[in-house]
Amino acid sequence: MKNATTLIYDGSFNGFLTAVFIAFEEKLKVMDIQKNGQTQNGLFSENETIFTHVEKAKRVWNGVRNKSYNAITNIYFAFLSEAEGIEMMLFEYIKKLMAHKGKQSDFSDETMLYISQMARKVGREKHRMEAFVRFQLTKDDIYFANIEPDFDVLPLISKHFRNRYADQQWLIYDVKRKYGIFYNLERVELISLNLSEIHFNRSRKSQTFTEGEYDYQDLWNNYFKSTNIKSRINRKLHTQHVPKRYWKYLSEKKEAV
Repeated sequence: MKNATTLIYDGSFNGFLTAVFIAFEEKLKVMDIQKNGQTQNGLFSENETIFTHVEKAKRVWNGVRNKSYNAITNIYFAFLSEAEGIEMMLFEYIKKLMAHKGKQSDFSDETMLYISQMARKVGREKHRMEAFVRFQLTKDDIYFANIEPDFDVLPLISKHFRNRYADQQWLIYDVKRKYGIFYNLERVELISLNLSEIHFNRSRKSQTFTEGEYDYQDLWNNYFKSTNIKSRINRKLHTQHVPKRYWKYLSEKKEAV
């Protein structure tokens, strides 16, 4: 009888898919799938370190996609949720998907339903970030923005901003996860940053940004106040569409925070 195994991977999506491949290939009894550095030893399981292998990851990706194109989107979005225990939930999801004879998912199943719901939450956060990012022009002619999303959505929003701002260099920095995406007029790159100071759009003036940028923000704030007719404000609805946790990154909200 095989011992239960805890698979340790590097935290990347390809690393996770590689772990799934190894689990299927070696017919492992998987107790847990954990990120390297966050390992908790189980009393009744052995640890196995998984080294990311892109071709093995692709085989899992293609296998799932052949079953259901929607499923591969659900898996990727849910993975980016960073929810506790999401790897094992996704592993169970993939096992059930591959065992299912048809191509349709069974949403009466709790695992299938959970992953679908989690993917929708991440999708909503993606759209919010695409709507709420506010850039500031730095003295290096790079448009810079901070975000602090609930989920790791930077990989999901890069295409939107590349298409929308193709003629500008820009950098979007995730304050919570301490990394960013940088567009250099040719391609988008993931970059690691350890900023000593976080610049909010509402904060005091910084030497990092151009003086004209603050002039623009003043114009934007005046416009926002002039069009924001108090008698017509539905604050409950407004907060639903623009949750307060985003306000510190919105230049038009700097006096409301």
